[in-house]
Amino acid sequence: MRPISLLPNETASRIAPLAKLPVFWNLAGKRVVMAGGSDAAAWKTELLLACGAAVDLYCEMTELGDAMIALLDRASLRHHAQPWSCGVFSGAAMALADCDDEAEAQAFFCAARAAGVPVNVIDKPEYCQFQFGSIVNRSPIIVSISTDGAAPVLAQAIRQRIETLLPPALKQWAQLAQSLRESINRRLAPGLPRRAFWERFAIRSLTTNEPPPDGAGEALLALTDEMSGQTGSVTLVGAGPGDAELLTLKAMRALQSADVILFDDLVSPEVLELARREAKRFLVGKRGGRESCKQDDINDMMVRFAKAGNRVVRLKSGDPMIFGRAGEEIQLLQQEGIAVDVVPGVTAASAMAAALKTSLTHRDHAQQVRFVTGHSKNHDLPRTIDWASLAKPHQTSIFYMGGRMAGQIEQRLREEGMPADMPVVILSSVSRTTERRWAGRLEDLGATMGRIGVDEPVLIGVGQVFGAAAASRMPTKKTAAPTTNFRTLVG
Repeated sequence: MRPISLLPNETASRIAPLAKLPVFWNLAGKRVVMAGGSDAAAWKTELLLACGAAVDLYCEMTELGDAMIALLDRASLRHHAQPWSCGVFSGAAMALADCDDEAEAQAFFCAARAAGVPVNVIDKPEYCQFQFGSIVNRSPIIVSISTDGAAPVLAQAIRQRIETLLPPALKQWAQLAQSLRESINRRLAPGLPRRAFWERFAIRSLTTNEPPPDGAGEALLALTDEMSGQTGSVTLVGAGPGDAELLTLKAMRALQSADVILFDDLVSPEVLELARREAKRFLVGKRGGRESCKQDDINDMMVRFAKAGNRVVRLKSGDPMIFGRAGEEIQLLQQEGIAVDVVPGVTAASAMAAALKTSLTHRDHAQQVRFVTGHSKNHDLPRTIDWASLAKPHQTSIFYMGGRMAGQIEQRLREEGMPADMPVVILSSVSRTTERRWAGRLEDLGATMGRIGVDEPVLIGVGQVFGAAAASRMPTKKTAAPTTNFRTLVG
């Protein structure tokens, strides 16, 4: 079968839609027009002055508020005791105004736009080409929060939360980073060595409330010698069943530090959204009965990217150590001398149990749990499965990738003596917004799966622990579009 394209997955959006584009604008030495002397105008003026802007204030003396009067002694603030006019915009980088009435606001907005100057009329969104957010100031580190005007109080609350998370001394650490950047760029090549240095620097700066000690710069530069020879690595990361909130913190850190991500097609867009924006992404999905990427191609990509000095994340749905070919990949990477690590994920069976609020090892019904693959490399049931053992009572069996084999699973279990009324559940797209559920009896398994179809990944659970679910005939989880309970599909 021809492998899928190994080019980066450019068709999938790397970022969700944005209400506004967040930008950071260099205003140092630039001329800005401010019209109005209110307290709101004074606050914006003070912000502009803090950015190094040269502010021309147009406002008659009688209209100046106390807050603006207090700013008049600033050298970079020039007060013109007169109203604004169309000629004041020439050479300006930005224009702001606090206007009392709609007509003046519209006039200021139109005049600034005609002069080609970006404009903001305070508290009048319809006359704003840009907006100001709530700011956390650790300059040169600046965090800006915007709710697009929907909830300013929420933006303030978020700012306060971030203020408590970022140490005040982060300002001095950022200044140190600024002073070291050119030296680090000369000493360390782009890629893993340079990233490793800055990641270590970031950890140090975010875990202390103290500014850098004397000699910190020299000590940090000494680290470059041990980092210059570093090579790439591969981390096998469990993406879980789909819900991004089920990712571990370690998985998040791996995604945020990756240079290259090789991801399965069962990995949800919500999980990929959390990855480092600059990382190159390659879809290397393998699905039974569909056009897929060959395992040899995936192996070659991991080795090639890692030996080029990249941090490679092999992102697998569920847990990488359960039916994910992780063993083959780890063995190859070790043979090639490439450092490999594994970050476990929530396997689909655990997500199923949580979704159903069913213990897979309820002591009244099951003393063991078995995870069974329902799909072999020959596109059939594996020949080594001990069906007689699976048919015994007091255990729970979870079949992965068993959708196409559901009829055969039912047949083999019944041939080994499992009762026809043994409780069975099917979950499709577990933990996702499109999740669907069916609960019933073993004798209906094959027929039900035929009606459900296998377009989405499914799990099959068999055992007495699912008795309550089967008895209640669970309703379908609500989704954006109306769906039908699986149970109604079998009448």
